[in-house]
Amino acid sequence: MEGLKVSDANLVVYVHPSKGNKISQAILRELSSLLFKFSETFEGVVLAYDVNILDKNAKILSGIHPYFGVGLKANLLLFSPKPNMLLEGKVVKLTQESIHVIVLGFSSATIIDEDIREEFKYIAKHGDELYASRSKKRHKIKVGTMIRFLVKSFDEEILHISGSLIPAHTGSIRCLDKNSEDVSLTDRSTRKRREGEGETEMQENETFGWGESSLSIDHQTKKSKKRRSSKDH
Repeated sequence: MEGLKVSDANLVVYVHPSKGNKISQAILRELSSLLFKFSETFEGVVLAYDVNILDKNAKILSGIHPYFGVGLKANLLLFSPKPNMLLEGKVVKLTQESIHVIVLGFSSATIIDEDIREEFKYIAKHGDELYASRSKKRHKIKVGTMIRFLVKSFDEEILHISGSLIPAHTGSIRCLDKNSEDVSLTDRSTRKRREGEGETEMQENETFGWGESSLSIDHQTKKSKKRRSSKDH
């Protein structure tokens, strides 16, 4: 899935003197406050971090409340979806007007009817709602389906995504991957068949060439025999 990246960052965490005997806990608490929020500094939503303390000797900052400044090196996992990126998520609700998706368990996405390609037909039967492909019977989208969709926009404040199922390479991940495997197998079998035909043709050419050579040798042998017999006579 696109939209995920790892960023290396050099940080300084300011710790209150009252937490001086629990520096590690204070640092982790400060970093945890960044999780699942959009950071303009890192240009993404912080999902996870791995941190190393660079400076073992914290510096006391001057001021009314002298804080400790602790230098850190952190690896941050960021979620930063951009327009035209492909994301994956689980369908949690669908209606005739829209499909609602959860991405990575925390970010919501909505795909409205005008962004669902005409291939999909909405069906409501016996209390079940789903979108079924008109051309591929097994391609269905319902609650619980994992889908791949295109990003149209991302609201950084509420972490909401507007998505699209217009492109042909979007829809049920299971169905898309199955079709990809089928195409790959077809291409592979076609390639093998062509290679087999090529080998057969080469073998036939080699056999034909050997036959010509044999005939030529036999013909020369017969000629030499005739000459020898005429000399003997």
